[in-house]
Amino acid sequence: MNPSGQTAIRRKAALISARLDRLPTTRYIWKILLLLSLGGCFEFYDLFLMTYIGPGLVRSGLFSGVSVSFFGLTGLASFVSATFAGLFIGTLVFGFAADTFGRRTIFTYSLLWYTVGSIVMAFQTTTSGILIWRLITGIGIGVELVTIDTYIAELMPKEVRGRAFAINQVVQFTAIPLVAVVSWLFVPRSYFGLDGWRWVVLLGSVGAIFVWFIRRSIPESPRWLIARGHISEAERAVADMEERVAADWGAELSSVGLEIPAEESPSARVRFVQILQPPYRSRTLMLMVFQLAQTIGYYGFASWVPTLLIAAGIRTTASLQYSFIIAIFAPIGPLLIQGIADRFERKWQIVWSAACIGGFGLLFARQKDPGWLILLGVMLTCSNNWMSVAFHAYQAELFPTRVRAQAVGFVYSWSRFSAIFTSLMIGFFLQHFGVGGVFAFIAASMAVVVLAIGVFGPRTRGLALELISHG
Repeated sequence: MNPSGQTAIRRKAALISARLDRLPTTRYIWKILLLLSLGGCFEFYDLFLMTYIGPGLVRSGLFSGVSVSFFGLTGLASFVSATFAGLFIGTLVFGFAADTFGRRTIFTYSLLWYTVGSIVMAFQTTTSGILIWRLITGIGIGVELVTIDTYIAELMPKEVRGRAFAINQVVQFTAIPLVAVVSWLFVPRSYFGLDGWRWVVLLGSVGAIFVWFIRRSIPESPRWLIARGHISEAERAVADMEERVAADWGAELSSVGLEIPAEESPSARVRFVQILQPPYRSRTLMLMVFQLAQTIGYYGFASWVPTLLIAAGIRTTASLQYSFIIAIFAPIGPLLIQGIADRFERKWQIVWSAACIGGFGLLFARQKDPGWLILLGVMLTCSNNWMSVAFHAYQAELFPTRVRAQAVGFVYSWSRFSAIFTSLMIGFFLQHFGVGGVFAFIAASMAVVVLAIGVFGPRTRGLALELISHG
């Protein structure tokens, strides 16, 4: 194609992106966000059920509460590790899928993948069978979470991108109190010959019912269509969005001022190596360090709440009850943050939330009173979820559209890699140094987060994705 033709295509691409960013946030925009978030809600249910069915797995004799050796497969930590091994494979190996086949297609099929994996796992009767199918399920969850992040970043107008991720997390985190109360009711008992933990897993598989409804109701990302060279399809997609938004708005939409540059030529092939070259190399390295460290704080607490409470002297049934009370507040953190998510730089939100996690964790370790344990558990949960909102938006903003899912998957995979060993290390620290040792380990990891993001993180608030991707 001649230079003038390439210039015209690049201008069309930039115009389409500008049209997306100037859309007012009407009911239609929030409907798209809600549907994407509901898809993620089932993923979160499955991801966090490992926290609450742990006592049931131990009670059934399939796993022990502590590992006999660091790499032992019979300890409960191996179940957590299998989950994160699957997530690691899903985010690292299959992160390219959404960049290659489209956001909507992969959103749909990864949801079906994890649903089937969960159903099969629920009927396994051996430790090895459970671990294998837990790993397979984790692959589907990993692909889905990466796809949702890229989808939201590309569809939401720039001025509400942070708020959109906060609302997304509110919806997704409602799965945590749901799985907590279901576990509280089911895990200590058996129904129709099946252990309660198996029913908890099966109830989370109803997400498959909603797959095709969600698929029909959400558009493909116009930015992805542009990146693949489908300019006409991107124009039709954004025109349909404009029509629906205008109907909600009750007035004509404002004119578009072309203020942003286009990304690379839509005809350019996808090159994953881009994220290892300037200006993205420093961002990639920063996020790799961040993801290695943040997982220790986030899943070190979230995945071990009942076990940590038991170690603090709370009996098993009461620990599930207290865990449920703590879990009720999981959506509260993002709900409180959504009002300020776009008012402050995301990098500083990550820094302050990490500092809160470290501080509240150290206080939690010194408590024996149930009231203080619950209060500090709530504060830890809200801080963790504040950080989750900020970094999910942040990492999706830092890379160009053509490799966004692969880049997010690559840097996110380091958190999954870390989590494989984090669960084993938490189990080790808990056995040898008690709850205090666990939270000293968590506090140290949060100090790494503060340094990595605070020193090396770029600013993104209120900027178009195309401007951010130009470095």
